[in-house]
Amino acid sequence: MIPANVSLMIFAAGFGTRMGDLTKETPKPMLSLRGQPMIDHSLKIAKSAGLETILANTHHLHANIAPHLKSHGVEVLHETPNILDTGGGLKAARNRLTSPTLTLNPDCDWTGPNPLTHLLNHWQDDMQALLLLVPIGRAENRSPPGDFTLSGTQLKRGGNMIYTGAQLVRTGRLDAIKDRVFSLNAYWDHLATSGDLHGTIYPGHWADIGTKQSLIRANEAPDV
Repeated sequence: MIPANVSLMIFAAGFGTRMGDLTKETPKPMLSLRGQPMIDHSLKIAKSAGLETILANTHHLHANIAPHLKSHGVEVLHETPNILDTGGGLKAARNRLTSPTLTLNPDCDWTGPNPLTHLLNHWQDDMQALLLLVPIGRAENRSPPGDFTLSGTQLKRGGNMIYTGAQLVRTGRLDAIKDRVFSLNAYWDHLATSGDLHGTIYPGHWADIGTKQSLIRANEAPDV
């Protein structure tokens, strides 16, 4: 069943260290991808999926991204003085989000069906987390090993599936992770121990745009 009025959290707080000098003065989500900030591609995906409640966390160069987000109706959660990582960021924001909620990394390039709509259409009520995946052979700018093995819809660590940076996840069990700063990987491992970590394969093309070289290639590629 598709959750009603689901929210979205965009992870926009990272330092962008793999971008080198490009992120000295510009937050990674504000770097240009085919003529517009990466974050705008994420917002376009969200709007196309019919989402109305959108939150983004910020930290690195907060002042250089927060006004842009707010101008698009995005609620901004400034992580200060310390960055909380993806799991800690989601935990800090959960009272402002639905459960389940969608989450999205902005440093990805999608060609094909709307990834958030795909997650919503494949959600089942008994799931705790549904991760969007691509086989390693279709993951541009990623090399083996993969992140997960997919059996039916259940996920286990290792294998040939790559996490794309999009998921639909319940937040009610985040308290099982006692740390304030932690990666979503810790939460996924917790869910996997009880068989509650699930996945679905994205049928379109996906590229990781997390490095300077991958961004340059994406901007030099012909429009599809």
